[in-house]
Amino acid sequence: MTEIDTQVIEFELNEKRYCVDLNYVAEIVDKGDLTQIPNTPNHIEGVMDLRGETTTIINPKIVFDLENNGDGKRIIVFEGANQDSDDNIGWIVDEVHQVRQITNEEVDDPIKTENVKGVIKEDGDFVIWVEPPETQNQ
Repeated sequence: MTEIDTQVIEFELNEKRYCVDLNYVAEIVDKGDLTQIPNTPNHIEGVMDLRGETTTIINPKIVFDLENNGDGKRIIVFEGANQDSDDNIGWIVDEVHQVRQITNEEVDDPIKTENVKGVIKEDGDFVIWVEPPETQNQ
């Protein structure tokens, strides 16, 4: 099997590390003021204007059924994450750590779900590789 290198960006939710394929990431910004939209699912925190583009901001802690604590001070923006449109989606994360190169050999997939691509061991801990959002109404 051919070894494939992938660049991922590591981020933190509730003091646990996660990562996502860097190819899906448009940018990382500080969390600004969000405009809440009435009658939206509870994982949608609101929208914000990023350089003239309306970006829907999602709380991945709710999507992944995690406790909703932590700072939530950074936003990872996924450009055109909704396959049916060019809408931008952002995830509120507690912290963004690093970009790193991984290989298939580094990824275990003991628990594969629709949101989890695999698990990477790093410094005696685990980094959970998650899939980016495909639709606004996950």
